[in-house]
Amino acid sequence: MTPNASGLATSLVQSVDWPAVAPPTIAALTGLAVLVADLFLPERRKPLLGWAAVAGLALAALSLLPLLDGDRSTFCLTTGAHACSYTADTFALVIQFLVLGGALLTALLSFSALEDLELPAGEFWFLLLSSAAGAALLPASRDLATLVIALEVASLPAFALVGLRRGDRLSSEAALKFFLSSVTATAVMLLGVSFVYAATGSLHLSRIAAALTHVDPRLDTLAQAGVVLTLVGFAFKTAAVPFHFWVPDTYVGAPVPVAAYLSVVGKAVGFSGLILVTVLAFPAYGDVWGPAVAVLAALTMTAGNVAALRQRPERAFSAVRLLAWSSVAQAGYLLVPIAAAGYAGSARDASRAIGSTVAYALMYAAVNLGAFAVAALVARTSPANRLTDYRGLYAARPAAALALGFFLLCLAGLPPGVIGLFAKVTVFSAAVDAGLGWLAVVMALNVVVALFYYLQWTAVLFRAPEPAAGTGPAPAAGAPAARPAAVPLTAAIGLTAVLGIALSGAPQLVLRFASGTLL
Repeated sequence: MTPNASGLATSLVQSVDWPAVAPPTIAALTGLAVLVADLFLPERRKPLLGWAAVAGLALAALSLLPLLDGDRSTFCLTTGAHACSYTADTFALVIQFLVLGGALLTALLSFSALEDLELPAGEFWFLLLSSAAGAALLPASRDLATLVIALEVASLPAFALVGLRRGDRLSSEAALKFFLSSVTATAVMLLGVSFVYAATGSLHLSRIAAALTHVDPRLDTLAQAGVVLTLVGFAFKTAAVPFHFWVPDTYVGAPVPVAAYLSVVGKAVGFSGLILVTVLAFPAYGDVWGPAVAVLAALTMTAGNVAALRQRPERAFSAVRLLAWSSVAQAGYLLVPIAAAGYAGSARDASRAIGSTVAYALMYAAVNLGAFAVAALVARTSPANRLTDYRGLYAARPAAALALGFFLLCLAGLPPGVIGLFAKVTVFSAAVDAGLGWLAVVMALNVVVALFYYLQWTAVLFRAPEPAAGTGPAPAAGAPAARPAAVPLTAAIGLTAVLGIALSGAPQLVLRFASGTLL
């Protein structure tokens, strides 16, 4: 080997910072261990796989603690400008905490669903852990190739989770629609990534940002097209209009815990990717993506709330459909600070705006998972999960009814759900500070519209149960014959309720925790 070749080989060798990559690695290894263990465990011991998954996700979340002392990077270029493919900074750690915590709560919701729906345990836990590993990898990714890979690792197992109910027509249709629309969005995004690479000559976000500040005028149109097309894949994951059409049918066809997972962890994946490519890679093109995201935010919150208003209480799966359209509307609110970052005059202002999105995402994750947890409880006795099935829930399950009422008030932004009100005010302030007065007005009108269906559902919980009759309406979900709640499901409801109450007591801690997470 020549001296030059030896020097080049030496420059390419680097050590891996294993503690930095521990969260996604632990989740992935646990998934593999569960899949192998499934081959040897008898059927009666299959519940142990679920507890192993819970332990693995808890260990992955705990592995974030040693990383709090400062930013850590690995898989870095060893020649030329400094650029890394993986960075465990504050932003990455907050989103990883959200993702792993959401996956852990989803796992607790899933124990009763596996039993009731007779889902294959080994495959379910493997797919959930694999998707969580990809979701934990994405916020730490700092090049477009790793971002795309992480996005697909998070998405591909989710398709299978949606369609895991064998022989169920709704489940199969939902998985197929989810898969085809996601593949189309990914293809468009990959085309955009290729355009960006052609215009800048790099895939690392920091180097793309530097190159776009002085891009060749002949490549400017190509670069702008690449920026817009790259955002499409992440807009699909966030369920932004017009990339939202897969949401209601997918949520209805999926098991309720999987719908909960998609509504929180799936959105965290999309929003973290969207934030990374816009704020870190494309700040020079803020005049392109800023207005585009602002329009998407207005359309998304409006379409979501209007569709939620139109849900008929007696329709099958109307409760899940309402939560699905509510999640679309909430995605619109989450897009507002990202749009504001496009109008920011400095990196500090952009970071503050992004902090508003992260703070809102943390609040949304806790209370939306809680709402889905109560929906999973009701689904055990009322599989159709209609809004009318919640009538009289307080009479039979007071704690569950009070918890769901609290979650709905948080989503509406009304006391005692102080954290919801605080999060909406934070997002509203981000729009005003960025000079997006029209978007702030649209948001305020949508918040008022959303009050109607949130309060309508809340009121149903405390009405007297329908009298049991042979030809009358379906009995209330809390009827005496209701099955007892599984311990993990009860724990999930309790944990989300306690978290929501704690955050409502000190909402400023959320913003302080989320602020300054980027740049």
